[in-house]
Amino acid sequence: MKVHNIEIQKFKAASNNIHGQMLFKVDVLITPKTPVEGIEPTSVIALTEANARVLMALLKTQLAEFDGKKARSRF
Repeated sequence: MKVHNIEIQKFKAASNNIHGQMLFKVDVLITPKTPVEGIEPTSVIALTEANARVLMALLKTQLAEFDGKKARSRF
């Protein structure tokens, strides 16, 4: 398994696909990371507070789209 540091520079767009996945177009800086011995290899995603707020807004919008596509329960 390859391990990386992934720094999100900018979110460009978000969408949903027919497989129930959210897709994000982003500008990122990716650098290889040396795994620490004795710890499970893990990639790290880093983003600024501003980008975290953008991500939160995009997630809320995309989740609302998922909810809008679901059939309403009938009672």
